[in-house]
Amino acid sequence: MSAPHPVPVPAVETLPAGLVSLDDHEAFAHTRLDDQAWAYFSGGAADEGTLRANRSAWDNIRLQPRVLRPLAGGHTRVELLGRTLAHPLLVAPVAYQRMAHRDGEIATAHAAASQGAGLVLSTQASVCLETVARAFGAYPERGPLWFQLYLQHDRGFTRELIQRAESAGYEALVLTVDAPTSGARDRERRAGFRLPAGISAVNLAQLTPPPAPPGASLFDSLPGHAPTWADVQWLQETTRLPVLLKGVLHPQDARQAAALQVAALIVSNHGGRTLDTTPATAAVLPRIAQAVAGDLPLLVDGGIRRGTDVLKAIALGARAVLVGRPCVYGLANAGALGVAHVLRLLRDELEIAMALCGCATLDQASPELLFDPMS
Repeated sequence: MSAPHPVPVPAVETLPAGLVSLDDHEAFAHTRLDDQAWAYFSGGAADEGTLRANRSAWDNIRLQPRVLRPLAGGHTRVELLGRTLAHPLLVAPVAYQRMAHRDGEIATAHAAASQGAGLVLSTQASVCLETVARAFGAYPERGPLWFQLYLQHDRGFTRELIQRAESAGYEALVLTVDAPTSGARDRERRAGFRLPAGISAVNLAQLTPPPAPPGASLFDSLPGHAPTWADVQWLQETTRLPVLLKGVLHPQDARQAAALQVAALIVSNHGGRTLDTTPATAAVLPRIAQAVAGDLPLLVDGGIRRGTDVLKAIALGARAVLVGRPCVYGLANAGALGVAHVLRLLRDELEIAMALCGCATLDQASPELLFDPMS
């Protein structure tokens, strides 16, 4: 019998001084990343209006705290897809993390698991999915491990990729539905972005590229891989894992997803990286919550930088949140320790916000906690 694969261990690093917020991590990471990596990780589509709106929307929501409420026995635990999570924080799928740090997704997996956070691994990860699963699974108090999926033009390859994720211990599939093509990312084009040598989407290494379309139109190549509702049903029939949809912004799409009995929805505009001028996720979340009326759990990402943002998201109807760019900035700054620090800052700030708002538990966070200037 062959010996078990060792669990990869990330480098031990020291956290730079003066990092006390996620904005601090971002500013310091700008000094650590080269121009191409910075453009890729921090940039958005076109004029980056949605990128900016994601952040400002959380800032514009005001908390209206309650006082003199009992807080003894408070906690941040939440129920999600049959599991009790220590807190509602998950690491969003981000591609090519070895551009930020040599340990890449290995460091992120150790950090997330050590903090009890969930991890969603990108299809375009720069470390193979089995290796990441071994690193994440080494922690008994870890959160959920999910695999983000882009449907590929080769249905057989997609099926094999799903089977690999199932065998490696991933607990759900997160189908990204808002990116049939990449956005027009001006910042990347100005930087002349190219993947560095030795970094690639290793889980897609055996995928044969589709034949070049005869015409020059983008739509000539889309029909072969752009997902449809029929593909969602195919995926549900193909895997034994729960299927979540990531990238839902329209209430009607949310209702259709609920009708198909997907496991959950992630309200997301791809971090402002695909279609510019879409609404901020904080603005859309309550409409999606109203549309599904509790029929399935909601998660949200986009612009979350403070524990108060997390509390606002829960009050607007989310069960949990995903955080992407800040984790990459922490990764660039101090590897696994940097990512763990980002997640710990958010959790600590969430607990502070809950206590100051009179919420002992997250099920006490409702829209009544949010200030309505019209009332």
